[in-house]
Amino acid sequence: MATRSLTTDNLSLLKGPPLADEPGLGALTLPGFLREVTTRFASREALVMHRREDVVRWSYADLWQRSVQVARSLVSMGVGKGTHVGILMTNRLEWLSATFGAWLAGAIAVPLSTFSTPAELDYLLRVSCVSALMFEGTVVKKDFVAILGELEPATVRSVPGMLQSIKYPFLRHLAVVDAPASGAIESWEAFLSRGSTTPAALVESIVDTALPTDTAALFFSSGSTARPKGIINSHRGIAIQFWRFARHSSLREDARAWTPNGFFWSGNCATVMGATLACGGADILQSTFNPREALELMQAERVNFPMVWPHQARLLQEAPNWLTVDLSAMTYLDATNPMASHPSIRLNGWNEPRHSYGSTETFTISTGYPNDVSALVAAGSHGVALAGNTIKIVDPLSGRTLPIGEHGEIAVKGPTLMLGYLGIPPEEAFDEEGYYPTGDGGYVDTAGRLFFEGRLTTVIKTGGANVSPLEVDHVLEAMPGIKAIGTVGVPDDLLGEMVVACIVPLEGAVLDAAAVIAFARERLASYKVPRRVLFLREEDIELTGTSKIKPKELRKLAAARIKAQTTDS
Repeated sequence: MATRSLTTDNLSLLKGPPLADEPGLGALTLPGFLREVTTRFASREALVMHRREDVVRWSYADLWQRSVQVARSLVSMGVGKGTHVGILMTNRLEWLSATFGAWLAGAIAVPLSTFSTPAELDYLLRVSCVSALMFEGTVVKKDFVAILGELEPATVRSVPGMLQSIKYPFLRHLAVVDAPASGAIESWEAFLSRGSTTPAALVESIVDTALPTDTAALFFSSGSTARPKGIINSHRGIAIQFWRFARHSSLREDARAWTPNGFFWSGNCATVMGATLACGGADILQSTFNPREALELMQAERVNFPMVWPHQARLLQEAPNWLTVDLSAMTYLDATNPMASHPSIRLNGWNEPRHSYGSTETFTISTGYPNDVSALVAAGSHGVALAGNTIKIVDPLSGRTLPIGEHGEIAVKGPTLMLGYLGIPPEEAFDEEGYYPTGDGGYVDTAGRLFFEGRLTTVIKTGGANVSPLEVDHVLEAMPGIKAIGTVGVPDDLLGEMVVACIVPLEGAVLDAAAVIAFARERLASYKVPRRVLFLREEDIELTGTSKIKPKELRKLAAARIKAQTTDS
């Protein structure tokens, strides 16, 4: 394992080894990544998807060919270097062929969350400026064909390739999976046929032009702002993490991975999808999480690398077939994972590489240890600076680098750091030396280890997803009868934190929790909707002159109220 170095002036400044010294790295562009793994593992199974009518298995060669097919169609429509291409799909075969196809065409992939409400999707389409959108027709109860028609009627009044949208002026092409054509929206089959006259050799030539430092993707993260932040990632930033996670998790060619979490979130994209392909394993795909079906899928496909959050593991344990399925194939499973309690599982000592720290801005980890590090070495830390990275602890107000051991804000610089935020000047995202101030608190010790202590800001981490309290507040402020609103995260055994809305009603207003939750559910993705609503009096809290609840002590008050209510019941 490559070692880190510390500066000699007693400052909280950690430097990882040079990136060139990191073992296991391959091509540092995403087209190059796919070409390399295809060359190495061409005939091996890469993707498996159980559909209602059949089971589809793609080899690495199949994934390459399907991605080239998408790229040829995109190129035929004028997509080229720097074009923004949206992908609005669950974890399915077409998500991978569409995303890699965009990269093969030289485009910037823009993965969009299928949890998006119509209002959220409207915002994402406007700010991302996608020229083409490849999307799934229906996800659970969401009909995205109908939603797009409501957001922009021109999509159902135009014809394919001729869309002229006043609302989304860059959007020209729409292709839908598992739904019929409608107006400007092409069927997936018709979209793929567009590329029939585009030579595959042209795509190969485009692939050769990609540079590691080129912009590759625009991921969105709630962070701590009222609107999702667009995070611009480079090819090398994403590719490094694909290779790195395969090594840090000690994955081999036998890896068969499954997760219920969307690849449109960077963590799942890197730790599951990318890492599994990097080692020659197979991703077992499930579009939407159904615990009973997930267990049957894991049994049928001999899944050995599940990536679930604790609340999802709990739901698996509560499924009616939990005790009857055979999960004995599990290899890459940590003893701390609730799934490890299954009677058919025999652990082999594999450990999840949990001693790490990162964010979407660094396309996941910037510090860490491989999974085989001892608890003695890790010492409860979040690891050492990874190759190419520099970590410093600064005073949040002055930006001054603090001495070793002092607590402050974590700032990061390195090869996987984002290129910037969409629409935000660089000087507002980075300091004068190019570091990204994370908004997270922590310190480093004399052994060069980072200790992450939590957010300095108020972002809520619920069920593995980030929720911005400001975004929830912004939505609920529009509900009649609310004088003041403050959303907080309250500790929860199942979710880590649950979203709680603390509301001061207007005098005379009659509000109830169910109505507030219903109002939020129509406007927010499901994981952002408050699980609990607390109604407070002005004398319970301190208000500013603008009727905003001061966050100080609000979280403590909410936790106490919920605990009291639980005890009383």
